[in-house]
Amino acid sequence: MAGKPARSTGGRFVIEAEEVKAMAKEAGVSAVRDLLPLLVPDAKRLARPPISHYHVAAVGLGARGRIYVGVNLEFPGLPLNHSVHAEQFLVANAAAHGESSILCFAVSSFPCGHCRQFLQEIRGAEEIEILVTADADPAFRPLASLLPHHFGPYDLLHKGAPRLLEPHHNELGAVEAAKDNGTAGERLERRLREAAEGAARASHAPYSGCPSGLAVADGRGRVYAGSYVESAAYNPSLGPVQAAMIACLAVGGGEGESESGEYWDVAEAVLVEKEAAAVSQEATARIFLEAVAPSAHLKVYRFRSSAIV
Repeated sequence: MAGKPARSTGGRFVIEAEEVKAMAKEAGVSAVRDLLPLLVPDAKRLARPPISHYHVAAVGLGARGRIYVGVNLEFPGLPLNHSVHAEQFLVANAAAHGESSILCFAVSSFPCGHCRQFLQEIRGAEEIEILVTADADPAFRPLASLLPHHFGPYDLLHKGAPRLLEPHHNELGAVEAAKDNGTAGERLERRLREAAEGAARASHAPYSGCPSGLAVADGRGRVYAGSYVESAAYNPSLGPVQAAMIACLAVGGGEGESESGEYWDVAEAVLVEKEAAAVSQEATARIFLEAVAPSAHLKVYRFRSSAIV
């Protein structure tokens, strides 16, 4: 890879497998994974760190041959623990696109302990190969070498429990049926609710048993949804509102200020979560949206769950 020029992601967060092969050939690399570090410098410009001004990008290869990009996001007015790390963005982006596993990724800075722990939720995480472009001797090394004595889902869950990036089918129980017609506002709310319900069903919440999903709509009526993702260590968990912001940015939303002047163009939001949940996302979502998109309206739906799978 020495001497290879940086390549452009074209501002995209997902690159399809066929184009990935063509890009690798054009870059003159023999293996697709060697294309990843060449994309990191360009991907860093997609980061949004208005507090630290420290840009981080992670570019990963999925089992289906796609490339996924992740960047760090910071939100002024909110505590720093609401920030999204590039590795979290990468994984959430891959999950939203139905990816089954991450084979390897290149990242601009060494993954912090938070991210090394978060990655443990993926089955076979210790074998994910990571290259740090800032390393004095950049080379792909397994995650196990960065976190040799790890704690994770294997300590708390039974062997067959679904892991992050594996299918989840959380049973939401009785949920009020959406109307088949109505005003434009009612139709948008129905779309938001359906998207949030889908995200809740796909939520990785094996430790609390409290799946949740949040969907947002921008000023153009485009809908983006995010699933709650838990970590065995609890603190590195990714809330559904942050996951929705990832989706908003990754598929082309949030590209600039809204008509109201807010940087994140979020007009409406719907949260779906468990009734009397041991872990509720409502208060956090309200605080988050008040800081990020204060004119956005949040509606909360709760379900009575009979089982969590």
